[in-house]
Amino acid sequence: MFKIKEEHKEEYKKHHQNVWPEVLNVIRRNGRKNYSIFMTPEGFLFGYFETLDRIEKILSIEDQEINKKWQDFMAPYFENIGNNYAEKRIVTLEEVFHTD
Repeated sequence: MFKIKEEHKEEYKKHHQNVWPEVLNVIRRNGRKNYSIFMTPEGFLFGYFETLDRIEKILSIEDQEINKKWQDFMAPYFENIGNNYAEKRIVTLEEVFHTD
């Protein structure tokens, strides 16, 4: 989870309504499907995506130049992340319950 600085919450949301097309393409090419980012009222973010690909392919997005530019562009919006962009904090979750 990341936390958005209070003064940047609305601007962060606006940027994600207009994600660069090149970023969307690299997300798709690197196996991420059904990708969502959720925000709590306090500004905490939780990202979620599904994939059938191996983790190596998912993490290869780190090496994509457009992803680096997007991450650098978004970095000032976060509290205390240092160089820990999203890809460095991915955790694989085991599904223990599901219902439709």
